[in-house]
Amino acid sequence: MNTKDAYKQKIEAELELVKAQLEVLKARAKGLLADAHLGYAKEISEMEDSYANVKSKLDELGESSESTWGNLKIETENAWNSLSTNVKNAIAKIKD
Repeated sequence: MNTKDAYKQKIEAELELVKAQLEVLKARAKGLLADAHLGYAKEISEMEDSYANVKSKLDELGESSESTWGNLKIETENAWNSLSTNVKNAIAKIKD
């Protein structure tokens, strides 16, 4: 397995975990008061958009040549880091 494929598989596995966490956030947000729920619903929607963006970048990465995947890796890594941080922060807020 080459480096590009290994990286793609790693991020795909991590995305599966984030998807599950987003579902937990949605369920918890439903139980909150209406005003708080609206705020969380917006955040969750934005995170779902970010999730779709990372998935799209992974698809591009999978189709890229060995010589061009480095730039896509950086873009994917940045998008993934942002999504991961936002999900962790949202989970921490709901737990408080």
